[in-house]
Amino acid sequence: MQEKLLEVRNLKKYFNTKKGLLHAVDDVNFYINRGETLGLVGESGCGKSTTGRVVLRLLEATGGEIIFEGSDILQYDKYQMREMRKQMQIVFQDPFASLNPRMSVSEIIAEPLVVNKVFSNRKEMQARVKELMETVGLAERLTQTYPHELDGGRRQRIGIARALALRPKFIVQDEPVSALDVSIQAQILNLMADLQKEFGLTYLFISHDLSVVKHVSDRIAVMYLGKIVELSDYKSMFKDPKHPYTQALLSAIPVPRIDIQRERVLLEGDVPSPINPPDGCRFYGRCRYRQDICKETTPELKNIGEDRFVACHFTNNLKAAVK
Repeated sequence: MQEKLLEVRNLKKYFNTKKGLLHAVDDVNFYINRGETLGLVGESGCGKSTTGRVVLRLLEATGGEIIFEGSDILQYDKYQMREMRKQMQIVFQDPFASLNPRMSVSEIIAEPLVVNKVFSNRKEMQARVKELMETVGLAERLTQTYPHELDGGRRQRIGIARALALRPKFIVQDEPVSALDVSIQAQILNLMADLQKEFGLTYLFISHDLSVVKHVSDRIAVMYLGKIVELSDYKSMFKDPKHPYTQALLSAIPVPRIDIQRERVLLEGDVPSPINPPDGCRFYGRCRYRQDICKETTPELKNIGEDRFVACHFTNNLKAAVK
């Protein structure tokens, strides 16, 4: 049986706005086993990046639990969290915006080592920086260069090296390749896969691109308007998606073969506002299977067997919902 490294229970993150309470993350549940990758996908604005930041406590949760190696880190004080930061890191979406333009490559990678006082002398720290640069494929000649002198792929490698500096167990990858060229994306994805095998890392991989998530994830969670609507291993999800929203997302992935015809599921209507959302299913207004019960009652994320979770009133027979 696999060991759970991270478990999120009933996680909530609300923001106060002039128009009301914005439900960015609303009652989210998932777990990640040690050494695996959980892909978190959904449209822009669905709350997936906020989820990653709340898990790391870069944003404070409104409610819920974040269990890391058996302990609820939401109960930690700032001194306990300072130690926990060594175990949990993040790779940001924009490699240029996340790097200090006034620091050289070696200074950026060394920063977490300096802040946490890992080494007592400069020589040992420089050796560690060199080791990290070799690990992520950065040439030693780039040590004194600055972010603006490098391309996107090298900048992201710097971000990955910085995340690895303290030898963490868990890394949130917040759309780490979406800002890169396609050819560079493949290099970064392969690098992260190699690092995971080498160091036994656990990833939360956040993306809006299901075709990318398919190749890097062991399991996938689909998020819609602050809630997870389906969670499954990637093979089952791509073979037999259960939730109408997941079906629509998968139907939008291009098929590189002219002899295969895939039914295109077009979503009508707009995404409802996350500010003071109404009761019932949040996908109600765009779902082709909607019924009265969907508008009145919020579907729970239930285990339908074989570790598959779906939040839909008509999970087992969607066609029966159509009158």
